[in-house]
Parts: sequence; C-alpha cells; structure tokens
Amino acid sequence: MDLLRGFVLGCLLLFGMTPAWAAEVPAIAAASNIKFALDRIAADFTQDTGKRVRISYGSSGNFVAQLRHGAPFELFLSADDKYIYQLHKLGVTQSDGEIYAIGRLALAAPKRSPLTLDAELVGVKTLLEQGGLKRFAIANPDHAPYGERAREALQHLGLWQALQPHLIFGENVSQAAQFALSGSTDGGIVALSLAMAPQFRAASHYVALPSEWHSPMNQRMVLTPKAGEAAKAFYAYLSQPKARAVFLEFGFGLPDEGADDASADGASVSQVDKQGGNH
Repeated sequence: MDLLRGFVLGCLLLFGMTPAWAAEVPAIAAASNIKFALDRIAADFTQDTGKRVRISYGSSGNFVAQLRHGAPFELFLSADDKYIYQLHKLGVTQSDGEIYAIGRLALAAPKRSPLTLDAELVGVKTLLEQGGLKRFAIANPDHAPYGERAREALQHLGLWQALQPHLIFGENVSQAAQFALSGSTDGGIVALSLAMAPQFRAASHYVALPSEWHSPMNQRMVLTPKAGEAAKAFYAYLSQPKARAVFLEFGFGLPDEGADDASADGASVSQVDKQGGNH
C-alpha cells in the first residue's frame, strides 16, 4: 500500500497536481524558540484531531520577508508581535492575530564553562574583566527578536560595547542556543524555552533573566489568507488548555495570566526558580 501511495504521489507531482492528503497538511512558519514546545503541541494536536501540520522553524524577520514574497504558509507564529503588525499593515494578513505566549530570556552556558551564572550577570562582568571570556552567543539582533532583546538587556547592564569583540551571532535563537550550550562558546543569552528543553539541559545550565531589562516579548500568531481548515483548527488548538500547559512547561508566560504580561512572566519565573537557581 505504501509503495502504491508513493507511486501515485510521484505521478501526481510529475504532472503538476497535488494529492488530497498532501493538500490537507498546512505549512506553518514558526519562530525557532518555540520548536520543542510546538513539536509537542503538534503531536498532541494530531493525536486529538487526526490532523497534521508541517512546521518550518527560523527567525521571525526572515519569515516576514518570505511571506511578503508569497511563501505558502497558512499560519505564522512569530517571536515578536511587531512582525505580525508589519504584515497586517502591508495587507499580507487579514487580521493582526493574537498573542499565544510571552517569551523569556535566559543566560546559559555549558557545564564545563568558566562562566558563573547569575541573574544579574555579575559572572559575565567578572570573567570579562579578567580576560577569561572568549566567545559569547546571542541571536542576530538585526532580524531575530531574541537577539534584539538580548542586546537590550546587555545595553541595560552597560555590557553591550564591552562584549562586542566576543559576540557570536546565531542566524536565529535556536542556532545561538547551539553555540551557547554546545561548548563552542563560553555561554550566551538565549530563549528560556530552549535552555529548559531536555535536549540542552543534559550538558548545560541556565538562569532566567529579568524581563524588565528588555521590551516585552509578546509572541503573536496569525493566519494567512491561504489558511485552510486544518490550519484554522491548529490556530484554535494553540489557545486551548492542553497547549497552554505545554507553553508553561517550557518557561513561557501566558497573555491573560495575572496583571497582563508582567505577571505572566512572573508566574514563569516562579515555576523555573522552584527548580533551584542555576540549572
């Protein structure tokens, strides 16, 4: 049966047609910082509904450029609401969507790094002054929201200029996390959601950073005019309790918890801190 299905698919693609079962699987563009959480949610969605989605991960800024040029995504989950507003203003989307999560930053490093982690970045300052800090990773602030917020945090602490010779930019925050946690750098500022992921925690540790150091990280999603029923169903599913619980598990705040976004961040910090300071 699988061979027959593959043969039919090949023939249809050869003659420029799309089979029904392929057309029903929507293409989703998603910020790389939500990969581990969204993969879990997508698996739950398939189990609960029988519908599937195809997710591409990358930097939000790059996805905006692709969507402006007609990329066939049916749903876009951005790491920053400003990109959704840009698309809506340009007429690429029919609405400005809604916030699905509140992002957080974390200072993270390999367990063998000479960098001491703390929520005030005293360890970064000390190692920098001692000449022991060689390389420090963040996402590219020119098009990656988590890189932009990392720059704001470092500017707030007066460390941005001093760190310039040591900065290694990831194309997106997922690549920055790989740099920060793999041992190729002394550490870096990445998405808390990635630092908390089991794939990284085995060989690294992290500490959540105060959200007051940077502008809010309101992660917004929006459907495109290409959206079909499966994409619309997934969009709705992301606001359901089961999906929201996964976002909380990965350190995100939720947009309607407590006193707006700040309290949502605070709830996430409490949840993270219960695990014990530097992780």
